[in-house]
Amino acid sequence: MNKNELAVEMSLHTDLTKEQVLNYIDIMIDSITGELKKKDGKLTLVGFGTLKTIIKKRKRGRNPRTGEEIIIPKRRSVKFVPGKNLKELVK
Repeated sequence: MNKNELAVEMSLHTDLTKEQVLNYIDIMIDSITGELKKKDGKLTLVGFGTLKTIIKKRKRGRNPRTGEEIIIPKRRSVKFVPGKNLKELVK
């Protein structure tokens, strides 16, 4: 499912138009990314899951084209931890 399909699905279940839903989705995405840009950003949606920023350590890797060993620097990344209800539904 992509963003437009989600907007159509949501508009079928509400009194909102697809354009209004797309606007709300954009606001939601901006809010989530704004929170995750913070140093210790974290967003918890009870029953769904948690998005949080983590620091991935520096590690060794290989360039797939040349086979040369390289150092991959440490970096911030986003991790999703599914909630209990979501785990049960997907099971």
